[in-house]
Amino acid sequence: MKTLTLIAVPVLAAGCAAGPKYEVPSTASPAQFKEAQGWEPAAPADTLESGPWWTMFGDETLNQLAASIEVNNQNVAAAAAAYAQARAAVAEQRAALFPSVSLDASGSRSGGGGGNGNGTGSAGSTGGARGGNNYRVNIGGSWEPDIWGRLRAGVSGAQASAAASAADLAAARLSAQGELAANYLQLRSVDAEKQLLDTTVEGYQRVLQITRNRFDAGIAAKGDLLQAQTQLANAQADQLTLARQRAQLEHAIAILVGKAPADFTLAPAPWQTKVPDVPAGLPSTLLQRRPDIAAAERRVAAANAQIGIARAAYFPSLNLTASYGFGASAVSGLFSASNSLWSLGLAAAQTIFDAGATGARVDQARAAHDQAVAHYRQTVLNAFADVEDQLSATRILMQQQELRRQASEAADQVEQQQLNRYRAGQVSYAEVVQAQVTALNARRALIQSQSDRQTTAVALIQSLGGGWHAP
Repeated sequence: MKTLTLIAVPVLAAGCAAGPKYEVPSTASPAQFKEAQGWEPAAPADTLESGPWWTMFGDETLNQLAASIEVNNQNVAAAAAAYAQARAAVAEQRAALFPSVSLDASGSRSGGGGGNGNGTGSAGSTGGARGGNNYRVNIGGSWEPDIWGRLRAGVSGAQASAAASAADLAAARLSAQGELAANYLQLRSVDAEKQLLDTTVEGYQRVLQITRNRFDAGIAAKGDLLQAQTQLANAQADQLTLARQRAQLEHAIAILVGKAPADFTLAPAPWQTKVPDVPAGLPSTLLQRRPDIAAAERRVAAANAQIGIARAAYFPSLNLTASYGFGASAVSGLFSASNSLWSLGLAAAQTIFDAGATGARVDQARAAHDQAVAHYRQTVLNAFADVEDQLSATRILMQQQELRRQASEAADQVEQQQLNRYRAGQVSYAEVVQAQVTALNARRALIQSQSDRQTTAVALIQSLGGGWHAP
């Protein structure tokens, strides 16, 4: 007992870690974004909550739909289940640091018989053994001391993997929310464009009737009537195209909120054209709120822990065992002190030769770590490029929308002037048609530019990790 204690004390006190110390890999971090002057250097902030960013668009229906993503979207549900699985894996790895205790109980009966050669037995015969009972109760424990840090590395790796799964869950949630917001805003822009076309078709129908009356009266040529008919048919065909686009967007939204398309309908509603403004002093620290960056970095930490696990195979493994119990031939005397049994044990094992298998596993772990580092750095670069793209698009689309507005207003005036001149007999109907087509295209382009600004705002929010404002 004394000898075993002397052996166990240095074992318990030892704390040599087999794995390398983890450090977050360095990445390219510009002092500011090219497309937005005045931003501060990036710093980790992925634990900040982004909040319900979709409320910045001022649409109550969108708010209700986005809130249901957490509960009904199946991709988010799958990511949540993966995170729960990762957390359970952490608990399993942590349990290996503690002793395991077991309780055993058994009972058996054995017996035998003998004879004297003529079929009859005698009390003095030695040819057989008498039967007997044997009862045993035993409680035992075993423990593998984590001398070289292999078990702790396993726990660290599992914790890093769980953190990566949590980031994957956040990424799945953000992706679903962003896709929902983009689809919903596009659907509302389609509603606005369809309303524009409905008004235009009504106008074309009136013009067609006027042209038919002029043709019947011999004032207008047959070509004018045909052009009016062609223009009306093309506009009606565009209405059907918009109906198809709206149906597809509505079906996509249904899937995102976890419903069958047949059970989901969005009634037409006014389009809220609000576009959130980027704050002038937007800090680049929010870039690190991106869950894909957080997940990539945590996977580097998990890969680093695997190096420690692989290197621990170079060192011997120890196992401590202890048991205490009772054994007797009768249940009544099973737990008496005279029938007690105990044991203590220490086992050690060391691989002497494995033809380089351990070294190969260490090399694999290091290569996997290098791969994770490269993936992490590429993820960061892609994130910076993504933000730059959306910032430049935000600025350019804002300028473009103003030009589209000016073009639409000018085209409206030309259209009205040409209609007035046609009624006065000063121009041909072909010039009226050209002016009307130009005006309609300008109005539709203005709606599209407003829609592009909103969807770009959604993309920018996603590229920043879910919002611009830290709580």
